[in-house]
Amino acid sequence: MEAKERLIIGLDVPTIGEAETVVSTIGSTASFYKIGYQLVFAGGLEFARDLVADGNRVFLDMKLLDIDNTISRGVENIIKMGVTMTTIHAYPKAMKAAAESAQGSDLCILAVSVLTSMDDDDLSNAGYQYTTGDLVAKRAKQAFDAGMGGIVASAHEAAKIRNIIGEDMALVTPGIRPEGSAHGDQKRVMAPAEAIRAGASHLVVARPIIEADNCKAAVKQILNEIENGI
Repeated sequence: MEAKERLIIGLDVPTIGEAETVVSTIGSTASFYKIGYQLVFAGGLEFARDLVADGNRVFLDMKLLDIDNTISRGVENIIKMGVTMTTIHAYPKAMKAAAESAQGSDLCILAVSVLTSMDDDDLSNAGYQYTTGDLVAKRAKQAFDAGMGGIVASAHEAAKIRNIIGEDMALVTPGIRPEGSAHGDQKRVMAPAEAIRAGASHLVVARPIIEADNCKAAVKQILNEIENGI
């Protein structure tokens, strides 16, 4: 894949108007966008359909988790939207239901292993008896066995995950921070070139782009760093 295909821009803004401004400003420099909860609840589902209709790819970051039947029906309707990727929390039964519903479609179902805002202490507080790395590895193997399309994880675990899932599954890494940018509330971050070298297939970048004085220039900088990693 070229650098442009690997970069997913997180439209983590409160309104559709602001999202449209970001997309319009970036223009043809990028064409892959993530829509998460913040925008979904402000009309983001229809906006996702509009982006797809305009020739863009969309990562609908819903982090689904429910009983098997509800997961299956939800995935079936997400497929009809024409988006490229969506997410589900990496619980084995839920992953199996999602993967089975996505069979034969172009939708890549991604398993969310451990959020990049969490570290070992956070997992302990949540009742897990694993370190971050150990839980990510366990979830990666379960996602592989369930037939998932890919994994969402910190780039810090990318090399370990690649050894588990091989080269065919997508490995999408949020918490990407280009050189010189602030970490914000992310605890496990990595620069674009490093993440690519570690085994990431796609990088999700939000605040370093949408909060930049010139978001198009920020995209170009990140694409250059991805190229260096490739």
